[in-house]
Order: sequence, then C-alpha cells, then structure tokens
Amino acid sequence: MSKEYLGEFEELVLTMVGILQEDSYGNAIVTEIKERVGRESNLSAVHVTLYRLEDKGLVKSYMGGASNLRGGRRKRIFQITNAGLAMLRSMKESRIDLWKLIPQLKIVGVN
Repeated sequence: MSKEYLGEFEELVLTMVGILQEDSYGNAIVTEIKERVGRESNLSAVHVTLYRLEDKGLVKSYMGGASNLRGGRRKRIFQITNAGLAMLRSMKESRIDLWKLIPQLKIVGVN
C-alpha cells in the first residue's frame, strides 16, 4: 500500500464502513455519522467518498438483495479491505504519536 493521504471526511466514512460492516451502505453511513459524531452529511457526499475509497482499494462493494421497502431496488454494500484497515491503524498510530508530543497543559485560573 502506498502512503496515501486521507482527508478527514474520507477517514470518517472509512471508519463508519468498518463499524457498520454488513450494514454499511449510503443511508446507514449518513445516519451513523449523525448519531455518533453529531455531524450532518449528505448522501451524495458519502457516495462520492465511498467510490473514491473504492478506487483507492480501501473498500470494496457488492450489491445486496432487493427489498419491498426499497421498491425492489438493491443496496450497494461496502466492506473495508485489509488495505483500508491498515490505513486506519496507521492513521491512529500517527495521531497517538502526535498527541504524546503535546506537553502537559495547565488549566489557567484553577488553583
């Protein structure tokens, strides 16, 4: 895997794919971002990001079964790949290393 950079939203979407596993599709990711992070996102932004992550080899997708609830349409389900998991681990380790470099901060005004 090359050392690619992920933007903050790409990382967030990739993390949600890892969390949701077999329930990882566009609307579920939008909902999960809202519930877990309190951030509004729109479906088209999530889809564009998922396809970009797929192009990078960090997720793969397949078509799920059709349902009456969706008018017979099928969902595209996304799965994190080994490369995607390795990317998240690498980013986590990098952040932890950076956090360790922050000196102990004293809260001003507290005795």
